[in-house]
Amino acid sequence: VQLQASGGGLVQAGGSLRLSCAASGRAFSTYRVAWFRQAPGKEREFVVAIDRGSGAPGYSDSVKGRFTSSRDNAKNTVYLQMNSLKPEDAAVYYCAAGRGVITSRRAEPGAYDYWGQGTQVTVSS
Repeated sequence: VQLQASGGGLVQAGGSLRLSCAASGRAFSTYRVAWFRQAPGKEREFVVAIDRGSGAPGYSDSVKGRFTSSRDNAKNTVYLQMNSLKPEDAAVYYCAAGRGVITSRRAEPGAYDYWGQGTQVTVSS
């Protein structure tokens, strides 16, 4: 599976952005997909994981209520709608996919086998 993240950019605090992660390869619906982010000097941080099949999302507390993620298996694409952005949301956002990711490990970067190249999100205050 190859992943291509896009949609990042510069936005003012309080604004919105929509990220996309397009996947190539077969059986995309069988992969759990997640978004992580990494700010300079910080560890990669879990944002949201989307279950295979149904696409039920599970969010980190830091983005719950502001971010919404969904998947379109017919288009092999996962989306991250980010609203009410804050300066602390600024980071490189990565999408990741894995087939054998169990729920208890969905927030761990090491649980995922495939990663996109990242897309930069900058939030001005």
